[in-house]
Amino acid sequence: MKNYYELTYIVDPVLEEDQIKEVISKINSHLEDNGAEIDEVDEWGMRKFAYEMDKKNSGYYVNAYFEASSDSIENLERTMRIDDRVMRYLTLKYDAKMLRHRELQKKNAVPSIFKQETEDED
Repeated sequence: MKNYYELTYIVDPVLEEDQIKEVISKINSHLEDNGAEIDEVDEWGMRKFAYEMDKKNSGYYVNAYFEASSDSIENLERTMRIDDRVMRYLTLKYDAKMLRHRELQKKNAVPSIFKQETEDED
């Protein structure tokens, strides 16, 4: 059975742009090769950290939404753990409530109460 996931990961900022694209491509290919259906890959780009990680002050953030089996997640996280170019990662498994919110996001129909909160954060 496939579940819906969100994966956020940080790529080492010392890499060249084409090397960063290669890491993103490798992760996307890994997902697809293991039967995942990628919904969206959103590159947030270079962001400053609130605190130093691995003696670095920034990193290249990437966010991906996809459907996959739990076995492929274990495999993906192992691959990311051993890849020195990936500094950190976080995989979230969506529950029903998160899925409804995601569907509303895709349709640009998030209720105004949520829109207000995101505007306040900016």
